[in-house]
Amino acid sequence: MRRAIYPGSFDPITNGHLDVIERAARLFDEIVVAVAYNEQKKSLFTADERKTLIGGVVGGIPKVRVASFDGLLVEFAKAQGASAVIRGLRAVSDFEFEFQMALMNRKLEPEIETMFLMPAENYTYLSSRIVKEIARLGGNVDAFVPTSIAAALREKLGARTV
Repeated sequence: MRRAIYPGSFDPITNGHLDVIERAARLFDEIVVAVAYNEQKKSLFTADERKTLIGGVVGGIPKVRVASFDGLLVEFAKAQGASAVIRGLRAVSDFEFEFQMALMNRKLEPEIETMFLMPAENYTYLSSRIVKEIARLGGNVDAFVPTSIAAALREKLGARTV
């Protein structure tokens, strides 16, 4: 079985993330959407909330499951029996950091490959950080995230418009 890990904070998951998940699911037998827990990062949603929210939006995509992890990504990938890590690249500005991480992961675990997927062009500007900022300022995020995620943002932020 060809299994890949798609790691991220997903705080919150966006339509760009979903685009990458759907395309990765066509390439692998199973995709594990891996919610990273990082206590040094201030997240809007807890790891458990993110996992539940993601499960709600990827539940209809065959061959996709959701898990969470902390620690080294390659150790998690190895424990899951994955042969690849999927990373999304929106712009050239993402590449330098992602390339450096891919090389380090290869050094730590040479058997696990990193694959870069670009989201559809209409999502290249999209990031969780930008979505949260729009939501905090009362803007409408319906075009950027699934309906259930927009509702969760509204509830979490107490926003009227989100």
